[in-house]
Amino acid sequence: MSTDPAGAGKSPAFDLDAPWRLHPRAAIRPERFGALLYHFGTRRLSFLKNRTLLDVVRALDQETSARSACLAAGVREQDLPLFARALDGLAASDMICPRSEGRSPA
Repeated sequence: MSTDPAGAGKSPAFDLDAPWRLHPRAAIRPERFGALLYHFGTRRLSFLKNRTLLDVVRALDQETSARSACLAAGVREQDLPLFARALDGLAASDMICPRSEGRSPA
């Protein structure tokens, strides 16, 4: 456990102002408790234990940034750091990925 309050050595903070999306090889399965995310490439399973976080992940592709997805899902400004940490974990496990602004046709 680190005793450094500044968190030296940690990865950079999740960029709430960047556009994100659900990874193309990941799928969401809503559940009573929140949702399951499954990545077909890595075979990883993640649990979203919060319905609001599920709403945020679903909104990522429609909003201009992760911050706007959070706000659209009803996340309060003071709760953004908690959701940024959760999204950082999803990004680290490739459940979500950066979205380029210029999308190419599928």
